[in-house]
Amino acid sequence: MLESCYRPLERCFGSGGDDGLLWNIDLKPHASGEYSIAVVQANSTLEDQAQVLTSPSATYVGVYDGHGGPEASRFITNHMFGYLQRFSAEHGGLSKEVIEKAFDATETAFVNLVRESWLDRPQIVSVGSCCLVGLISNGTLYVANVGDSRAVLGRQVAGSRISNSSTVVAERLTTDHNVGEEEVRKEVKALHPDDPHIVVYTRGVWRLKGIIQALISFILGFLLYKFDL
Repeated sequence: MLESCYRPLERCFGSGGDDGLLWNIDLKPHASGEYSIAVVQANSTLEDQAQVLTSPSATYVGVYDGHGGPEASRFITNHMFGYLQRFSAEHGGLSKEVIEKAFDATETAFVNLVRESWLDRPQIVSVGSCCLVGLISNGTLYVANVGDSRAVLGRQVAGSRISNSSTVVAERLTTDHNVGEEEVRKEVKALHPDDPHIVVYTRGVWRLKGIIQALISFILGFLLYKFDL
């Protein structure tokens, strides 16, 4: 039996509280433990999406940081998990190849949507989304991301000999995929050799076209990580 939690947030969490901008759910069970979600809306139009899908054998988590509008993040919400489930069934379980195929299929479908609709909705060519996905199956955690959303793992470590208490240490699992990283800047410049202003240093940081840092398009690929739990 699958249990899912998708945006819009009102359907997932209920009302947003007194100010209407904060949502949360209490701890709920999944195959490897428990999870909870909390979200604060920062913009007048909610451009971000998140989703969780649990089953007895696997747990899927997706966080999609939209930019320029909600269309891209909503599209990912409606398609990414479906592709992951489909390709996982076809290949006998989750793997690096399954996740790559799901990202590629989602990107291709969104690019096709933009091509078909940009004449009627020209603003759609300027929207995008970071995409961070975490998957737990058979004791293995997979993390894949496009952009600069971050996955952080909290590990409980024993205290010192003086204190018997334990502490939780935050371990970063992903690398930012944005032009603040030198290797990413080189990659972007190599892909756009005829555009000397594809990456610009402005207001103290490197930005794509002087506007944003994150690589919010699937086109430049994604970073995949695998951890044994």
